[in-house]
Amino acid sequence: MSDHPSPSATAQTIIAALAAPPRVETLGPIGGRFVQALRLIALHERMGRDPVPELAVRMGSVEVAAKALMLAHAVSASWPENIHVSRFCCRLLSHDETTIGLFIDAAASGDRLGFEAALSGLVRADRMPRLWESTLALAAAEMRAV
Repeated sequence: MSDHPSPSATAQTIIAALAAPPRVETLGPIGGRFVQALRLIALHERMGRDPVPELAVRMGSVEVAAKALMLAHAVSASWPENIHVSRFCCRLLSHDETTIGLFIDAAASGDRLGFEAALSGLVRADRMPRLWESTLALAAAEMRAV
């Protein structure tokens, strides 16, 4: 027998919740759409194809597609390692997708502190302004497309 007490049912529930990846539906509309765009961009890059035509169709706007691609490049250049994306059809988010969705949703609502908090310790401070501006440009394009 072990001297360690068994975890309570509450602790087990909390641990299980932490282990379960969040779903794309937990993100706001701009963050969720960008995660899907990011997955599509990754798929096209693996295939050696230009993602803009399909992005424009799926996002309903050439401007939104272009801003999404520019933000994807800004994120890729700022991220400390390769970005892990889930399959295009998957509703579950990778850790990277969760963080990206959170900072996009914060920026889309004008929450600079929330934006910086989502990226704190992950992205160097000198890279945050480029991400902020690119995210605001995407959010503005999304609002014009509505």
